[in-house]
Amino acid sequence: MTSSVPILGFSAYSGTGKTTLLRQLIPSLKARGLRISVIKHAHHDFDLDFPGKDSYELRKAGAEQTVICTTTRMVLMTEFNHPSEEPSLQKIVSTLDTERVDIVLVEGYKDIRFPKIELHRQAMRTPYLHQQDDSIIAIACDAALPADTAIPVLDINDVEAISRYIYEDFYLTA
Repeated sequence: MTSSVPILGFSAYSGTGKTTLLRQLIPSLKARGLRISVIKHAHHDFDLDFPGKDSYELRKAGAEQTVICTTTRMVLMTEFNHPSEEPSLQKIVSTLDTERVDIVLVEGYKDIRFPKIELHRQAMRTPYLHQQDDSIIAIACDAALPADTAIPVLDINDVEAISRYIYEDFYLTA
């Protein structure tokens, strides 16, 4: 994965709280002066648009790409006719305006090798990911791990500690 800004993923099984943690981390990282871009991978079909809106009607009429732009935000929607058309994470990163951001946070893409923090909740009873993925640089969890765990272990419920780790141990050293 190549980019002019650091890329950090958050990897976990569904229901672990990736989006919830990111929602809490973003303001904390912004308070440290970071401008943040987020890429979220979804495994299901979704639509930001709905019938009756001009952009929806233009897409449904056959537009391959539709841009909605206002004075406060811009959205690019690209239609894929087949799942194989989904762009790679690298391709998505390459479309970002990296002059506007300092760090890219990625939710999902747990099977791709790039620096990630694993999120783990004991109640989920899911296996740890870091044991099979050496691109995981830290684990945020709610249970004690063996003392010989070779990567930093963070408290998943301590947003400030996770934010500090991201800023000091990841961003500043990238």
